[in-house]
Parts: sequence; structure tokens; C-alpha cells
Amino acid sequence: MRYATRITIATLAASVAIAGSAAAQKTKPETQAQLMRQAKISKAVATKTALSKVPGGKVKSSEIERENGKLIYSFDIKVAGKTGIEEINVDAITGEVVAHEHETPKAEKKEATLEKKK
Repeated sequence: MRYATRITIATLAASVAIAGSAAAQKTKPETQAQLMRQAKISKAVATKTALSKVPGGKVKSSEIERENGKLIYSFDIKVAGKTGIEEINVDAITGEVVAHEHETPKAEKKEATLEKKK
């Protein structure tokens, strides 16, 4: 009888863990305001850092987001006379640049399409 009780308890515990995991995946995404409250670096400081990596650039768009578990500011920076944009990601906790990528107009359009689907 003890063996059957242990199996039942173990099965129940596993079921609760699985249900809890599924519920956690259905949580609402964090809002921009919630993410901003978690940031240690202000948006103004992050903007200055991003612009320092793209001389002559102007911020086209920006947002704070969680990407791969890391809280970042993401900036799309346009340079007059050049095609595409420079995407700069600044860690919202440390203030360090964690990514710098040039996006062609084609890649930029593809990313915009993917964002609309989300």
C-alpha cells in the first residue's frame, strides 16, 4: 500500500509541475513600463551610448525589450546617405553595447513583417 501511495503522490506532483509550467508560458508579455522599471540605465544614457557607435546617425525607432533573457534597449539608427539601418542593442542593466548589426532595407522589411505577426 505504501508503494502505491508514493507512486500516486509522485504522479500528482509531476502533473502539478507540468500544469504550472504550461500556465507560466501563457503569461502576458511584459509592458514597456514594466521593463523600464527594471532598467538600471536610463533610456537617455542608452541612446547616447548607441549614437556614439553610429556617427552622424539619428534614432529612427527604439524600444526596451527582453531578448534571449536579457533586458535591452534596441535602437534603429539611420545615417543620411546610407541604405538600411544600424541596429544597436544596449544592455539596460550594465549600459554596455551587446549587439551592433547593419540591416539592409530587405532585412528591415522582413523584420517588420515578423513583428506584425507577433
